[in-house]
Amino acid sequence: MSEALLALGGNVGNSRAILDRAVKLLCDGTDVRLMARSSDYMTPPWGFKYQPPFINLCIVVETTLPPRDLLERAQDVELRLGRDRAHEKKNGPRTADIDILAYDDLTLDEPNLTLPHPRLFERAFVLVPLAEIAGDRVVAGRRIGDAAKAVDAAGIERLLPQAAQP
Repeated sequence: MSEALLALGGNVGNSRAILDRAVKLLCDGTDVRLMARSSDYMTPPWGFKYQPPFINLCIVVETTLPPRDLLERAQDVELRLGRDRAHEKKNGPRTADIDILAYDDLTLDEPNLTLPHPRLFERAFVLVPLAEIAGDRVVAGRRIGDAAKAVDAAGIERLLPQAAQP
């Protein structure tokens, strides 16, 4: 089994419910097992400023899938949840976005898949939730907790857990 760190986010529809569903669809308990999940965080829009705030979270999974297959599964989940990559505005609103941040200690640079994620250390909306569940994990020579402290986390708000739904 390999360990992967993933980031999820969205700002269209009921983002918390959509991202809960994304985690359930992604983590089948066989090929992808959920090991840890951060709190949900409300974060300011990034990239395209004039859009609703995002809900972001991170997960740690154990997986038997190689990186490319894990990416395909993530993109299939995005599609099932209404994401239309072909027609969306870059950095614009979306129902669900799932990024692989790191996969074991693998370094990879292929079309549509770079590991570790090339902008991981620039994004407070990823580092803050990731530090909650993997603060001591070292990626590309940097401890996640230290990287989270070094970025501007202004406007990022940890949300209280949602009430259990029947």
